[in-house]
Amino acid sequence: MGILFSLLGNAGVVDNNKLTAAYSKLLIEDEQIEIGFQLIRDTFIFTTKRLILIDKQGVTGRKTEYLSVTYKSISRFSVETAGTFDLDAELKIWVSSEQSPSIAKKFNKSVNVYEVQQLLAKHVLK
Repeated sequence: MGILFSLLGNAGVVDNNKLTAAYSKLLIEDEQIEIGFQLIRDTFIFTTKRLILIDKQGVTGRKTEYLSVTYKSISRFSVETAGTFDLDAELKIWVSSEQSPSIAKKFNKSVNVYEVQQLLAKHVLK
């Protein structure tokens, strides 16, 4: 089912050891990965300091964009839980004073969307 969810555009949790091995060069001193998710080739990581969005581009995926969003720049966020017929949950994040969400990600049913909400709240509501 994991491949099917990836094809449908739903992100699943990635092991922190794999994320650290692949992306430790992006982290600053005293920054640690708390949780990360992968959607086909793209990855988004919640660290102790920021949200990092990794966008693999092109056919080969060799070109990569790394977008860092500090938690203090997140003005609001919403979490929509999965329903009976809608099997995915959705996270929307607004950066600064934007009218529409800057970031929108869907999660498969293996992700506890309440934990994602708690993690964001912990950092944003400081």
